[in-house]
Amino acid sequence: MINPYGYSGVKRLHVILLAIFSGVFIWSLIKPKSYLIWSLEAIPIVIGGIVVIWYFKRLQFVDFIYILILIDFIIALIGAHYTYGAEPFFNWIKETLGLSRNYYDRLSHLLQGIVPAFIVREILIREYKFRRGFMLTSVVILTCLGISASYELIEWVIAAVGGEAVEPFLGLQGDDWDPQWDMFCALVGAVISTTMFNKFHDKHIKEVESKNLY
Repeated sequence: MINPYGYSGVKRLHVILLAIFSGVFIWSLIKPKSYLIWSLEAIPIVIGGIVVIWYFKRLQFVDFIYILILIDFIIALIGAHYTYGAEPFFNWIKETLGLSRNYYDRLSHLLQGIVPAFIVREILIREYKFRRGFMLTSVVILTCLGISASYELIEWVIAAVGGEAVEPFLGLQGDDWDPQWDMFCALVGAVISTTMFNKFHDKHIKEVESKNLY
């Protein structure tokens, strides 16, 4: 009989990941460039963390997804601390290569496609019994693109309300096509997850399902 929820208990890995996240979260909160921008950037992370913990007993994802979630959260928290347009390492890359902008936000939006794609794909396969194939891949990619577009609309609303005070939150850096590029990066990330790593993901799903047989 298959455990319908896929819950097998808290592992040492989960505790370690939660401890790392807590440490980075506290660091990010200490003297950020702007507490207003930090709050705007951190709210989605807090909501995401709550959802992950709440969903944990319903469906425990394969381990590497939790690692990816942590990486995504850390990148977002670093962006919240410095603001995306002023992240130091990517500023160094910008100056060294003579680039026109700081591309740290592009990395974040790439992960905004990669990580949700694995999450949505696993939910559809394990909870809703989607068959692997073109339809599954299409639904996952379009869902991730919808998430990215929704985030851009939220940014638009915040910009309309907050004005110049929230300009660093938008991270346009003079690029009028920034929202489109952000959505494109998320699209690329979703395509990478669902096409290049689908077999890798399926292998881990099968391992989890086999352990839930009893």
